Amino acid sequence: LQKSLSETFGADKYSRARKEVLTYMFSRPMQMALYFCTGVLEDETLFHHYALNVPFYTHFTSPIRRYADIVVHRLLSASLGARSPIKMEKEAIQKQADHCNDRKMASKRVQELSADLFFSVFVRVRP
Repeated sequence: LQKSLSETFGADKYSRARKEVLTYMFSRPMQMALYFCTGVLEDETLFHHYALNVPFYTHFTSPIRRYADIVVHRLLSASLGARSPIKMEKEAIQKQADHCNDRKMASKRVQELSADLFFSVFVRVRP
């Protein structure tokens, strides 16, 4: 797919713009990752990462970026014995995960609408 896209982009003055638009269009329908508490899910196949083909997967970034990453760091540290266990019930952790998912979805939607608006204005002002 990447090779095919690279050939589509071309090498003219619009190649970068084509690359950005096509990459955006192809990645937009992909399923977004969701935060969840493993203790509330009975189906372990939901822990699978499709692209990496691993049965159990967790992802986090620097804990200074998002609250969800702070929670993942704390839970992972506790599971490795590097800190005391978190005093939260799994249902409370899932409630936090649901809230983070809601905020992430809202943010993504605003980002998409902003991109659509920018593209509309761009097309309108160009001959």
